[in-house]
Amino acid sequence: MSGISSQAGNSNFPLFNSLTEFNHEQVVVCNDNSTGLKAIIAVHNTVLGPGLGGTRFWVYNNEQEAMNDALRLSRGMTYKASISGLNLGGAKAVIVADKNTKKTEAFMRKFGRFVENLNGKYITAEDVGTTTKDMEYIAMETDHVVGMPENMGGGGDPSPVTAYGVYMGMKASAKKAYGSDSLAGKSVTVQGVGKVGYYLVELLVKDGAKVFITDINEQNLKHSVALGGEVISPNDVYSKKVDIFAPCALGAILNSETIPQLNCSIVCGSANNQLKEDVLHGDMLRDKGVLYAPDFLVNAGGLINVYSEYTGYVRERAMAQTEHIYDLTLDIFHKSEEEKINTQLAATKIAEERIHNVMLVKSTY
Repeated sequence: MSGISSQAGNSNFPLFNSLTEFNHEQVVVCNDNSTGLKAIIAVHNTVLGPGLGGTRFWVYNNEQEAMNDALRLSRGMTYKASISGLNLGGAKAVIVADKNTKKTEAFMRKFGRFVENLNGKYITAEDVGTTTKDMEYIAMETDHVVGMPENMGGGGDPSPVTAYGVYMGMKASAKKAYGSDSLAGKSVTVQGVGKVGYYLVELLVKDGAKVFITDINEQNLKHSVALGGEVISPNDVYSKKVDIFAPCALGAILNSETIPQLNCSIVCGSANNQLKEDVLHGDMLRDKGVLYAPDFLVNAGGLINVYSEYTGYVRERAMAQTEHIYDLTLDIFHKSEEEKINTQLAATKIAEERIHNVMLVKSTY
């Protein structure tokens, strides 16, 4: 998903220009003085179903940065749901925090009221900075929430399923690049070993890969070192000579500055919106000979897991559908070659074609 154009910022209506560019349906700005809650809920597209996407709790530098994040992430959720064959639209929420913001029961329940006021158009779940406990508080105010603890009939933490989907995408990428999907003996750098990155390291080490890790959180590093990961400096994360680079932290890290530094054959990770610009940076990777597995496909396991919870949770069904990411990744590589476009655009076209076709069907009702 490309960044919001600078041209929009020169207009008298930068927000509406951004909504037009990304084709969003609705953006809700939430404020509650009593709890200090400040949040943005962005609903991108609901053609395929209600917009489902997690709530991110994050410290942003300014309001525009928070809005950009909500818009980019929600559009990514639309494509993620579509390409995965789910009957869901795309949406996302961000809670704008600072160092003093506390996620109290009242704070999260107030956010739940804002979700409830959307009457099912938005279904929330956990994301960066939020937990299953936060979802419990939200569920006290609305039924439009998934990612509940297992002891409450939910799917629990979706991170292991997200990691499994990335692992499947990585194996498909290896099949394309090397002729075999075995990761034994391959070297992988995992940037960010939080919840998803940790489980990805575990899968890779079990498969016999040599795994290098980096993270700003020392505790995260310790946990992954215990699995067999080897710590490298964040300064070396792009230039480290490895077979596969797995971005599992924040977005827009594949850009004009970092892509020339890459010393790998494959990029496949769980971070959302890895490309700063779809066309420019997708083409740069292709021209450099780096095979890119589109993020909104390979990280779809978490969404698949919570969708299974939404429809009646069956863990085995969620894992089986997540495993299908392997075949979808190979399909995208084929479409990319056939149409001579980068893999991100190939994946986007597939996602948009499904939405368009369903819209045509609905228009005949």
